[in-house]
Amino acid sequence: MALTVNDVDRFEASRPRLEAIAYRLLGSASEAEDAVQETFLRWQAADVDRVEVPEAWLTRVLTNLCLNQLTSARARRETYVGQWLPEPLLAGDPMLGPADTAEQRESVSYAVLVLLERLSPAERAVYVLREAFEYPHREIAGILGISEAASQQIFHRAKKHVARGRARTEIDEAAARRIVDEFLAAATSGRTEPLVRLLTQDAVSIGDGGGKVPARAKAFEGARAVATFMRGLFKPSKAKRALVGGSPEVYATTANGDPAIVAVVDGRVIGVLCLEVTPEGIAAFRNQVNPDKLERVNRRWAAVDHGAPLLNAF
Repeated sequence: MALTVNDVDRFEASRPRLEAIAYRLLGSASEAEDAVQETFLRWQAADVDRVEVPEAWLTRVLTNLCLNQLTSARARRETYVGQWLPEPLLAGDPMLGPADTAEQRESVSYAVLVLLERLSPAERAVYVLREAFEYPHREIAGILGISEAASQQIFHRAKKHVARGRARTEIDEAAARRIVDEFLAAATSGRTEPLVRLLTQDAVSIGDGGGKVPARAKAFEGARAVATFMRGLFKPSKAKRALVGGSPEVYATTANGDPAIVAVVDGRVIGVLCLEVTPEGIAAFRNQVNPDKLERVNRRWAAVDHGAPLLNAF
């Protein structure tokens, strides 16, 4: 049956929520878009007049598509070149989804998205639907084809796993800018000690180049090792400029609710460095430089005026 305009409108009204769910489940904006499009095709093929609650039907279809995707994604990531990191999303991106509660904001933070990779697909689905979208366990059970009691048990197990990660500090835009300013001042000072003072003792730095852009396969660990790497990263050199096609303009912003640094060459984002901030200091740097994972970031970046850069790196 062909969809009516009203049927299409009903789907489009659900699209932002579906994309936000899919992004949290997959950690990939491009894969989330694909999953939502496949959900639309399923909607198009269904007898929608017999669907009593479209939101529930669409959520069930989408979630199960994402569960299948997660299963195959695990196999692909075993052969991924270097570290695998989620796609970052810049401030204001509708795919970030609801941000009314601390739990909702936490669920889409870059640090939590990394932690979610450790969960089983079922644990990830239950955690996302419950924590980020406040679905009751009765509805989650119906979506996943499990009992309500099982949904509750899976959620508590998943939440415990996520809670083992580092405590995150809520950061507003002004605070994020101050943190980035302090970091950049230290990173460009040419000295290691100012950087060490900003970091936790067990700080880490991870990069994802996907085999397309040079990125260290093994994480740097420990405040001094990370500080030494960051000092070198911001040290000017002709080789670096040749590698990225120029001298990057550096901007401060937020990505997934956390302070972030965006590097831009000729108007195109070439890297997003996400900072994980705790009460003790900066605990992690996660640098996304894989161009395939920056496509949505670039679309959003091109649509918004960001003012003058903080500095020109390299």
